[in-house]
Amino acid sequence: MLAGVLPVFQTPYHDDESIDYATLEREIDWLFASGADGIVMAMVSEVLRLSTEERRELAASAGKFARGRGPVVISVGAESTKLAIDFARHAEEVGAAALMAIPPVASALDESEALRYFAAIAAAVELPLIVQDASGYVGRPLPISLYTKLLAEFGPRILFKPEATPIGPRLTALREASGGAARVFEGTGGIALVDSFRRGIVGTIPGADLIRGIVALWQALAAGDVERADRLSLPIVALVSLQTSLDAFLAVEKYLLVKQGIFTSARVRGPVGFTLDEETRQEVDRLFALVERALEAADESRMGRTK
Repeated sequence: MLAGVLPVFQTPYHDDESIDYATLEREIDWLFASGADGIVMAMVSEVLRLSTEERRELAASAGKFARGRGPVVISVGAESTKLAIDFARHAEEVGAAALMAIPPVASALDESEALRYFAAIAAAVELPLIVQDASGYVGRPLPISLYTKLLAEFGPRILFKPEATPIGPRLTALREASGGAARVFEGTGGIALVDSFRRGIVGTIPGADLIRGIVALWQALAAGDVERADRLSLPIVALVSLQTSLDAFLAVEKYLLVKQGIFTSARVRGPVGFTLDEETRQEVDRLFALVERALEAADESRMGRTK
């Protein structure tokens, strides 16, 4: 069953912008060693900047590098239903545990057309499908009624990652509209994790860069340790709040992966709409140090209680 902390891995590149699979394997090993319950290939993996061949190869490599340590979720959203179905069937063939899909980004679909798109993907395979709103990056919010119709048609095989604001009230509305049946992942990088947990989510799909902090925060929430959760969440929220667009997530996350010795390059495929200037980099460093100190304090507190 899909649940817990499922980070979206970043895609590392060589200088010629070909995918650096050796670094990808190191990243995935590090994510599982840091407590990830599974991994996800999605928007922050730069799937929209990859060719069809690269997306297929990246999906297959993610499954190979996971080595059965946890579920691998592959994003299959595309600009046509046919291509999304092709990606879905390929993901199933290479051993994905579940799929995730955003709606097409170039078309403003009405509810009936969006419903046909997601239903076609779900009907083409037997895997669970996480329906991702993604309106924080692209498109417009998906209506709650679309979620409930998919849930009614396909049952618990449909999960959700709603990202439209206001996050909290929409989570509650979805929970109530589905009679508590909706299984939901938080998708704001951790900003809304504490509030979302209290509203009944089953997991979170954050970026890779803060995996240690997010895992510790999830564990604190699951244990009902409010003090530890607050200590961890505040610097995480401050850091993620700097990431206000897809390109900002890419720039900050890759910078922090280099800082932690996982990546050798913070290269992002262009064109890009955000780059780190020196003052922003200094603020990222300052806030990341606060996250690290919060982790140390939380670990010391936990060890003290277990003696």
